[in-house]
Amino acid sequence: MASTIWRSLMRNKTFRYGAPMLMDPALEELVSKKRVSLESEFEKIKDSNYEDWKNVRGPRPWEDSKSLQLEQTNSAIPKQA
Repeated sequence: MASTIWRSLMRNKTFRYGAPMLMDPALEELVSKKRVSLESEFEKIKDSNYEDWKNVRGPRPWEDSKSLQLEQTNSAIPKQA
């Protein structure tokens, strides 16, 4: 009898691996304090200024990272006449 109960418990994945998805109510309160909506995120992005945006790419595996960094810093600094 006890061995059949033990076998059935061992087949139960929640018993076997624990219950990581069950949250403590206090922790759930902290997590769900602020709900973020799509509209609020859109307003943040809409108000951002992207006029001075510069897309900077990282070095490829076959490129020398130091020389690429030097090129980027030299091109970022305006030349004084």
